[in-house]
Amino acid sequence: MKWLAVAALTAILAAITPARAETVDLLLILAADVSRSIDDVEFNLQRKGYAAAFSDPKVLAAIASGPNRSIAVSFVEWSDTLDQKVVVDWTTIRDGEDAAAVGAAMLAAPRSFASRTSISGAIYFSMGQFASSAPNADRRIIDISGDGTSNSGPPVTEARDQAVEKGITINGLAIINTQTRPGFTMHTQPPGGLPNYYKENVIGGPGAFLLVVENFETFADAITRKLVTEISDATSGKRLRTAASMP
Repeated sequence: MKWLAVAALTAILAAITPARAETVDLLLILAADVSRSIDDVEFNLQRKGYAAAFSDPKVLAAIASGPNRSIAVSFVEWSDTLDQKVVVDWTTIRDGEDAAAVGAAMLAAPRSFASRTSISGAIYFSMGQFASSAPNADRRIIDISGDGTSNSGPPVTEARDQAVEKGITINGLAIINTQTRPGFTMHTQPPGGLPNYYKENVIGGPGAFLLVVENFETFADAITRKLVTEISDATSGKRLRTAASMP
């Protein structure tokens, strides 16, 4: 009967021991700016671009090329200092079915905010997300997309530097918004240009890079290229684009 006692003890230990988190090739937080400088048309283009990108064959091929053949994604929308919302919580993507489910969840959710712009708030919130039910991965990336400078909250560089100290990479997607809406010109078109602002204040960490999007109409193509680069670098171990910019 000794084997029965061993079996019973094993069952009890299994019941009280937390399951080991799965391991993926990359933890990726997509942090999308939904501040008031982005109107409803631009918001819809941005949201649809994110949703479509994950089902793109090039993105799925990049995911399948890694040793674990999977990544985990969390989609966050942000605006003012305390305005951050998890639209899609950590979800593992292995194939087209997983990708389609993430895209559908993005499209189904209402717009989260339309207030001021706190890039630092987005970074701090995203840092916390890595500690909340995330799978295991060697690389962690926060992907900040936005059309303007930070005009609320703590200094962006302080948040960026704290993230980098924790081994987190922050990549940027600077969206050129040429609309001349009153009150937004200096915000969306700062001295030296928005790409330069993102290079100097936002991106950082191993392999960090910036992608410039010329307008919201080209957002889907841009985010697809960016995802392929991020996923391919994570699955192959490359870290070659530190502080670089992609056209």
